[in-house]
Parts: sequence; structure tokens; C-alpha cells
Amino acid sequence: MELWIQFAGGLALLAVGGEAVVRGAVGVARRLGVSELLIGLTLVGFGTSTPELLTSVSAALRGSDGVAVGNVVGSNISNILLIAALAAIARPIAVARAAIFRDGALMIAASVALAAYAFFIPTLERWAGAMLLLLLIAYLWSTWRLERGSERPSAELHRAGSHAYDPAPPGLWLSLSFAVGGIAALIFGADLLVQGAIALARMAGLSETVIGLSIVALGTSLPELVATLAAAAKGRSDVAFGNVVGSNIYNVLGVLGVTALVRPLAIPLDLGVVDWAAFIGAAVLLNFHAWAGARISRGEGAFLLGLYLLYVTYLVARGGF
Repeated sequence: MELWIQFAGGLALLAVGGEAVVRGAVGVARRLGVSELLIGLTLVGFGTSTPELLTSVSAALRGSDGVAVGNVVGSNISNILLIAALAAIARPIAVARAAIFRDGALMIAASVALAAYAFFIPTLERWAGAMLLLLLIAYLWSTWRLERGSERPSAELHRAGSHAYDPAPPGLWLSLSFAVGGIAALIFGADLLVQGAIALARMAGLSETVIGLSIVALGTSLPELVATLAAAAKGRSDVAFGNVVGSNIYNVLGVLGVTALVRPLAIPLDLGVVDWAAFIGAAVLLNFHAWAGARISRGEGAFLLGLYLLYVTYLVARGGF
């Protein structure tokens, strides 16, 4: 019972901390006159991925590579098959094709590249982590250079993302307090969650990778769930789509990049074909649905959700929950 309380406490701190960090950082940036495009590209995207980042780093430092890598793979799967699906069911997601072409293609490319790397090389070395971060920086820089001052759909999508968090931001000191308090909650919550995940896996005789793919991944995706459903409820379905795609890009290039720099990660041997297929297939399906009809309908959202339930059923059978 105590273990579950610790685990739940870690999840709650991650959810609250992730939301506070984004709101605080966006508020500070607005008070300092940072452009909405840059806020949407960096603070919102990276902010919603801070739970994944701190959880994976904490797991890596404890030698739990299965949790660290499984968390990223599982989060990307749940971001699409669960979170984007629920947003589409709540309100169909209309997407401008021009807004998804580059970012959606990068999400697929990053997913395929990670799976291919894992197939040939058993360890995500520091040089690979540095390469992932350089790719993320290049993407952000090129996007900002291309879209600053423009009225393209993709530029408007990133600007709109920053307005999902308090269009009228609080004062500078209050925003700073949100950001600092959120970071503290994330650090403490990530540590609690990882300790609880490792203990739960050992107690139940489960693989740490399965725990990372399932409970940990779902927990660290809570900020994306809150942000995406809030955007969909406000009629900003484009922002909901952008949150998911941006978060998935940050998870692969940013979270794994930073984590591998902190400590090289062994790719878990029990991260199997089904997991990688779900990881890549979810990215491809999301882009296909958005591109084919310039929207993701309720029926397509229900289809994605059904795939997520099938994947969870597979994890349950595999892990013996």
C-alpha cells in the first residue's frame, strides 16, 4: 500500500509540476518580450516534456535503463493512441496540411531513426545523445528562421500553442514562482515515481521496460493530456495536434539526447518488435489521418484509441499484471 501511495504521489507531482513549469516559463517569456513563435517552439514543447526528461534522467542515474528508454517509447505511443485519440473524440481535430508536413515528417523520421539505431547498436552512447540534441537545435533554429514574421499555417500553429497557457500572463515574480516551484515538484516527483516503479517491478517480478512503457509512460504524459484536452475543449484543435507532435519530437531528440549525455543508455533487450511497431506505426497513422482528410475525425480517434487498448492488453499479457 505504501508503495502505491509513493507511486501515486510521484505521478501527482509530475502532473502539477509539468503544468506549473510551462505556465511559469511562458509567463516569464511574455513579460520579457519573447516572441510568441519562439515561446510556442521552445517553452511549450519542451515544457510539456519535462516530466519525461526528469523521469528518464532519474532512471538512468539509478541504472534503470528499461524505465528510461521505455518511458520515452511508451509516452510517444500514448501521446498519439490515447491523448490525440481522446482529443479527436471530444472534438474532431482540423489540421492545415501545411502545418503538419514538416513537423509530422520529422516525428516519423525521428521514430524510424531511433528504432533503426536500436536494431544495430545496443547502447545509446553520449555521441548519439549529442547528435540527437544537435538535430533538435537545428530543427528549432531553422523553423524559427523560416517562420518569424510569416503568416504560414505552421507558424500560426506554434504561436497559438503559447496562448494555450494564460493569454494574459500573471506578473513576473508570480510566473517565476510557478516555474521554480514546478521544477522542484518535477524533480521530487520524478524521483518518487522512478523509485516506486523499480520497487513495483521487483515486487511483482515484472520487467522494468514493461513498467516504463505502461504506468511510467502514462504518468509522464499527464501534462500533454491536460494541455491537449484543454486546447480541444476551447476549439483549438490545431494546438491539440501541435502539442502531440511537438512533444513526440522533443521526447526522442531532447529527452533521450539529454539522458544519453548524462549516462549512456543500454537499449532494453525486451523492447520488442511489437513495441517498435507501435512506436513508429502510431506516428505514421496520425500523419496519415491528418493528411488524408485535413482532419482527424471522431471515428478515427476511436480507431486510434482501440489500438491503444490492444497495445495495453498486449503489455498486460506480456507482463503478467
